Amino acid sequence: MRKILLATLLAAAAPALTQAPPPAPAPAADSPFTFEEVMVPMRDGARMQTVVMRPKDRTGPLPILLMRTPYGVPTEAPTQRFVERNKELLADGYIMVIQSMRGRFKSGGSFTLSTAVHPGDRRAVDESTDAYDTIDWLVKNVKPNNGRVGMWGVSYPGFAAAVALIHPHPALKAVSPQAAWIDYWQSDDLHRNGALRLSYATDWVSSLQMAKDNWEFPYPTLDTYEFFLQQGNAEAVDRNFLHGGSAMFTALLDHPNHDSFYTGQRWTDALGRTTVPTLNVAGFWDQEDPWGSWRIYERQAQNDPNHLAQMVSGPWNHGGWQGKGDFVANGRVPIGTESGTEFKAQIQAPFFRYWLHGQGTRPDWRVKMFQSGSNRWRTYAAWPPTGATATQLYLRADGSLSFTAPAAGEACRSYVSDPANPVPFRERPMSATYATPDWRSWEGDDQRFVDHRPDVLSWTSAPLPQDLVVTGQLAATLMASTSGTDSDFVVKLIDVLPDNAVPFDGATAKPGDYARQLNGYQLPIAMEVRRGRFLLSDTAPQPLVANRVVAWDVPLRDHDHVFKAGHRIMVQVQSSWFPMIDRNPQTFVPNIARAKPGDYVRAEQRVCAGSRVTLPVMR
Repeated sequence: MRKILLATLLAAAAPALTQAPPPAPAPAADSPFTFEEVMVPMRDGARMQTVVMRPKDRTGPLPILLMRTPYGVPTEAPTQRFVERNKELLADGYIMVIQSMRGRFKSGGSFTLSTAVHPGDRRAVDESTDAYDTIDWLVKNVKPNNGRVGMWGVSYPGFAAAVALIHPHPALKAVSPQAAWIDYWQSDDLHRNGALRLSYATDWVSSLQMAKDNWEFPYPTLDTYEFFLQQGNAEAVDRNFLHGGSAMFTALLDHPNHDSFYTGQRWTDALGRTTVPTLNVAGFWDQEDPWGSWRIYERQAQNDPNHLAQMVSGPWNHGGWQGKGDFVANGRVPIGTESGTEFKAQIQAPFFRYWLHGQGTRPDWRVKMFQSGSNRWRTYAAWPPTGATATQLYLRADGSLSFTAPAAGEACRSYVSDPANPVPFRERPMSATYATPDWRSWEGDDQRFVDHRPDVLSWTSAPLPQDLVVTGQLAATLMASTSGTDSDFVVKLIDVLPDNAVPFDGATAKPGDYARQLNGYQLPIAMEVRRGRFLLSDTAPQPLVANRVVAWDVPLRDHDHVFKAGHRIMVQVQSSWFPMIDRNPQTFVPNIARAKPGDYVRAEQRVCAGSRVTLPVMR
């Protein structure tokens, strides 16, 4: 099982880790699709494994809907079950094409995970040229088609769709990059603001490079938290288990700073005028790629005279919009409607229907959000929307949150951060990334599992007298210090449900139900980390001055959420988030991935007056 399973994309376009195993595929004769596997040539002679599936009940020319993926292609025609799960899209009729990306499975060439493009080099091949060459071959050889091609996909297939926009083929008429990314150092798969995503980089990157098909990391322990703590640093994982076999993982260790290795792969720098209709999709609780799709839309909107770029987001985990979407992050907090089903029927299908079939009404909106909290769709003329007021919510010395700034000299709060006992990012024991459903929903997990720890500080507001609507980009500023010379600070913005949110019947409860109830649930709305060495420069890290209070700006990304009346707002601050983020030794070293055991030290962390969260409040 992988980041986005191909079988899952065929079933519901979201990870199927919480579902029973699907039945075996029906023989091709019983499928509503024909099935053909071909090898599509690229300009350098490499040939890409490609599956073409045409609906049997359609005889005329149809548009082609292409997905390029590193996770494998179907081995047989899809069943009626696939049609039912994707009925909103497939009702219009498409020639479905799925291709193994360069260097994966039967496809030729090398798979590097590089996102670099080379628009000025006619001899270079990359994912954008492979998309162009594939489309060119399809429109000439898959007959009959209507000359229109769309691309779509979630996660890596989402990036593969997005990068086709660099030099789009004339037949490419619609693209939907979903949970795509643009910068491996920034805030998606491999780092969060320069802090290495240790467990995910280990599992995901190795799975794609240790073999041409999918590969499982051989964890020797039940608890991955324990495993990574035993290893000590990221270099030990590479040395002891990957043995240099994953070139990208090794490169992450060699490039701890935001250097040209990363910026040279930032493919959106080559985007020009927006000429292809684009439906960008993101999830507010996406545990893998919460940032890139917003930045793709932002870049497209800068040069979009025909208003072809659109942005959609909602209360979804990674790919959750392709499922029912009836719980926040597909977890425990109900939404009250199937937001994913609504997205597929009301947004995704009409988008492709208009641009590929020429039917229906052109989508004329710019931004649609399924607003969490209110649990309803909202439409905005721009993002961030006009009408929001930047409002400061201050962290006070008594542990309260207040919209009133503290007086000068208000005391700091402190805790001791110990790298030998880092704060876990989800409950222990922790499974490997894809081994259980736990990974899918952790961004929406109840944070009560850590709020009692002495190295986690919490600030809580009084119950809100009325709804508080926050729409736009959230951010935090900590006035903080450390006794070390490097440090991390993690900020969590949390919606605390009332103690009487849901009636609890103890007479019918099963063992453990009391602890799992939604009453008092601490629902994280935004969580992010900032690494001290990069406060002044992301290319030339500098040690911190011990015990000096400085401003830590912590971006909390884009959101659209209503804190309901009667709920409380909570902010939690901690200095580790393990092993989602690698441990900061709290001693400045040239490269944290290669820190020595003696570099890891306990440090006193202080959070002082003036610390605040900035909320874009809609009046």
